[in-house]
This record gives sequence, C-alpha cells and structure tokens, in this order.
Amino acid sequence: MSTGTVLRGDITTLEVDVIVNAANSGLLGGGGVDGAIHSAAGPELLAACREIGGCATGDGVITSGFRLPARHVIHAVGPIWRGGGHDEPELLASCYRRSLEIAVQHHCSSIAFPAISCGAYGYPIDAAARIAVREVGAFLDAYPGMAVSFVCFDSEVQSAYRALLG
Repeated sequence: MSTGTVLRGDITTLEVDVIVNAANSGLLGGGGVDGAIHSAAGPELLAACREIGGCATGDGVITSGFRLPARHVIHAVGPIWRGGGHDEPELLASCYRRSLEIAVQHHCSSIAFPAISCGAYGYPIDAAARIAVREVGAFLDAYPGMAVSFVCFDSEVQSAYRALLG
C-alpha cells in the first residue's frame, strides 16, 4: 500500500495543487487551520464560501486558493468527536475520500491535508491519523500518481503520523 508523506509546518505556505481546509459546515472561517487558511487566502475566499452556502459533515467543496500558493482549497467538514458512537469514524473517513475524489475531478496531482477534526473538534489524534492513513493509502493504490502530504502543525500530530508511516 502506498502512503503519503509527513510534513511539519504551515499548510498555507505550500505550493501544491490543493490544500484541504478543516472547515466548519458554514464554510465561513473559524479558528485553527480554518482561520489560518481564510486569513492567508484573503477576503475572496470568504466571498466564494458564502456563495456555496455550506457543506455537510463528511463532505467537501472546492474553491480557488486566491492569495494562497495552492491553486485550490477543498473545504472538508469533519465530525465533532462525541465519543465515537455517532458515526464519527465513517464521517472522518468520508472527508478524506471526498477530498481526494474532488482533487481528481479537478485534475490535481498534489494535495496536502491537515489533521481534520483534531483541533477544536476534539477527535483523538491517533485514531484520526489511522483513518487518514488508511483512506489515503487505499486511494493511492488506485491513483498512484497523486502526491499526498499530511501537514502537521505540532510535534504531537507529527508523531502520530510518523508512527503509522515509519
């Protein structure tokens, strides 16, 4: 099974085809990765998200990257952790699958993911990393030409991904 690479840093600085935003369902910005992406992309991103009008948990939508080095942003809405008994694992897996599907539909060959749902949404990092690596690995078996990065903002998240990817 193919896997992605682990990077530590700021996802808003990457020169890739698409970065994934750990968005909220309203798509109107927020804290953490979402706030950083909206800030770096400029007010045009908020205007584009307002036009879309929202996104369901487990799904994603694409916009331009505007002022970001990335050409596009896929806004993926992860689940809020409520103990694991409310379809959180499937919803999180769906975020990764949908983001990758959307990237392929838009002819992207490189994508960077944050740790979706692991910040304010409280998803346990180790469990979320296992889901992310599993979904990306399955995708890369079918689409080996896609360059996938897991971008970690801190050492705890980076350690969880490195433990899975070696």
